[in-house]
Amino acid sequence: MKLRLCTLAVLGTFSAWHEAAQAANGVTLYGVIDAPIEYVNRVATSVATRNTGGSRVGMPSVGGLSASRWGLRGTEDLGGGAQALFVLEGAFMPDTGASPSSGLFSRVAMVGLKNSLGQVTLGRQTTSLLDGLVNFAPLRFAATYEPGIWWMGLNYRQSNMVKYTGQFGSLQAVAHYSFGTGVPALSTGNLLANGGAGEDPAHRKDNTAYGASLMYLDDTFGLGIGYDQWNPAVVTGQTGKVRKLSVGGSYATGPLKFSAGYRWNKADFANGNTFLRDDYWWAGVNYQVTPALALSLAYYYADVKRTAATPTAPSTNPPNMQQYTFLADYNLSKRTDVYFSVGLAHNGSLSFDSAATAYAFNYPTMTGQKNMVGVITGVRHRF
Repeated sequence: MKLRLCTLAVLGTFSAWHEAAQAANGVTLYGVIDAPIEYVNRVATSVATRNTGGSRVGMPSVGGLSASRWGLRGTEDLGGGAQALFVLEGAFMPDTGASPSSGLFSRVAMVGLKNSLGQVTLGRQTTSLLDGLVNFAPLRFAATYEPGIWWMGLNYRQSNMVKYTGQFGSLQAVAHYSFGTGVPALSTGNLLANGGAGEDPAHRKDNTAYGASLMYLDDTFGLGIGYDQWNPAVVTGQTGKVRKLSVGGSYATGPLKFSAGYRWNKADFANGNTFLRDDYWWAGVNYQVTPALALSLAYYYADVKRTAATPTAPSTNPPNMQQYTFLADYNLSKRTDVYFSVGLAHNGSLSFDSAATAYAFNYPTMTGQKNMVGVITGVRHRF
């Protein structure tokens, strides 16, 4: 009898292990660690202290080519071609190992259902604008020396979102709606931030957002178009309006790839006065010298029509910002690469860092500065 009970217990344990292994087969732990060292000149001491500064050498917490992150994603087969899916993704600082104050899974936290007609997901996710246009960024939305947040906006990740994504061969269609989203007040000058405020039952328009995009992408041609709107309420019941429309395209032939695009933007305070109105252009070329070595050259230009420091301040027309970026990226393996990049900014900061991007990259300009140069090198590993 005792032998029989022991046998059943052992069999039960093996069965539990087998079931756990089957469940784990649908879950993947993944991530990126990107640790760079950077030199940048003519950078102010802080956003609030612009009259002093100089050169800086250090390790940027935002990473080099990629933001450092880790996550879990999984799927479950529901039968009939249907699947359940989830993604949980958080950020960490490669220089300290610390997590951002915005939460454990501040990058992505979503769950959804998928079949042959597409997928519907709910939670914190990227916007339709980013999904439809990111493939046409010359440096693939690099964390440094590419003005990605200037292009997409501080709200390129949104909470409380329901989102549809359909992939039909080379054509992708995306649409989303957020019942209430916000962005953290990262630093002085982040005038349209609201500290992450979400839904408000008494003011249903506050912090809502929506958008859509279409993208065609194959091995040779690519074309995308997308729209995004965010209605931030810094003061409850008083919504501003941030609207973006962007188009982009690419052409690849042999080792060469060309990309270019345009983005229209108008951001208004709650009283209707304009915080920022600009037209943004970019162009780039990527050359695969060898299977391991890739070179990229990109140009970014922002035609700033007008901007205002406060909802009641008069509009100004500052000099238009420009940036040139060169990148050399060498793959040591399929998962590990080393890179070297140089950025030259004119009439502004690297990555167009400013009040409009909440100085998220920590490149405040010194008073009277016209140019800024940055040099960065690092190691990136994917797991």
